[in-house]
Amino acid sequence: MKTTFWLPLLALAVAGCTLGRTGAPPEPTMPPSANRTLVQFSRADGLAGWHVENDDVMGGRSQSRLSLDDAGNAVFAGTISLENDGGFASIQCDYPELDVSAYRTIRLGLKGDGQRYQIRLDAARRDRHSYAADFPTSGDWQEIVLPFADFFAIRHGDRLDLPNYPGQTLARVQLLAGDGRAAPFRLEIDRIWLEK
Repeated sequence: MKTTFWLPLLALAVAGCTLGRTGAPPEPTMPPSANRTLVQFSRADGLAGWHVENDDVMGGRSQSRLSLDDAGNAVFAGTISLENDGGFASIQCDYPELDVSAYRTIRLGLKGDGQRYQIRLDAARRDRHSYAADFPTSGDWQEIVLPFADFFAIRHGDRLDLPNYPGQTLARVQLLAGDGRAAPFRLEIDRIWLEK
């Protein structure tokens, strides 16, 4: 009887974003042939699984915060500092190595401030590199469309001589602010999803 009670709880703990974080977004129940939502920010679901990581992990001085606005959109905002070899701020969410082989594109519904941003994808937790793609923002709400094939291998900001993102598994999504300038930034995000 006790085993029956604990098994569903264990399954819920494993299915979430970042280990140890609560309220992770639920796994999409759509068939593999449909679009797959990675996150739809809302007041009801909050910022489950998403957290900030700035250049202070390397001694930098950039500052950022992640919050929800009244409409339920995530707001990633702060100030980039180049002091102490810094220069970036980011938000990220970890996933349990999702099978994304049925999809070819990642899309973002967002409103930027006219600056360039970067999205990074990790194929596996054990990898020491990510795959990155840069995108501009217009200052208005827009849909960013980024084919997996355009994501190049990167580690610690340096481009690597490796093949582009294979688009088989997905273990992390990271949005990064920092285009080499010391400046404030603001990015509002409604939704991130995968498409065939």
